[in-house]
Amino acid sequence: MKNTAQKSLLCLAILLFNFTAHARSQRMTLRPVDNMQIERFMGPWYIISHIPTLFEKNTYNGIESYELQEDGQIDVTFTFRRGSFDGTERTIRPKAFLKEGAKSSEWDIQLLWPFWSDYQILDLDVDYQWTVVGVPNKKYAWIMARKPHMDPRLHSKLVLKLKDSGFNTKKLRMHPQKWD
Repeated sequence: MKNTAQKSLLCLAILLFNFTAHARSQRMTLRPVDNMQIERFMGPWYIISHIPTLFEKNTYNGIESYELQEDGQIDVTFTFRRGSFDGTERTIRPKAFLKEGAKSSEWDIQLLWPFWSDYQILDLDVDYQWTVVGVPNKKYAWIMARKPHMDPRLHSKLVLKLKDSGFNTKKLRMHPQKWD
């Protein structure tokens, strides 16, 4: 009887291990997207939510715009209001480059000289209407769209993808957008 109980527990443990391993493999782990058409990605993106960097905290109406230059540099313009919808409009202009020898969804970005950071487009709508961007150490992430608002069900799905990929989504902040 003791042998039968041990065998049953062992079988149960194996089944549970296989089930959790299968469930984990069914999760969507985000990696830089393949076959991104860089020209289609260019233009304005409204920030819907983000795990903010230090200078993004307490920002409103954030729009990040990208413009590809002939030399491969990507001009980035981050426009936002500080503190409220009526706050002072500010603009930050980081530099970005496609990572040498990498996919078009992997960039180097310089927010402050001389510091560079990796920037990865992790998920992208086939029609380029929304995107998920993150950094490899998973400290920062952005969910952005071509319009200032996103369907809540889609947003929840994208947040779950971030969480399943190891981002701390408890730090995710809805980025307030209000346009007249």
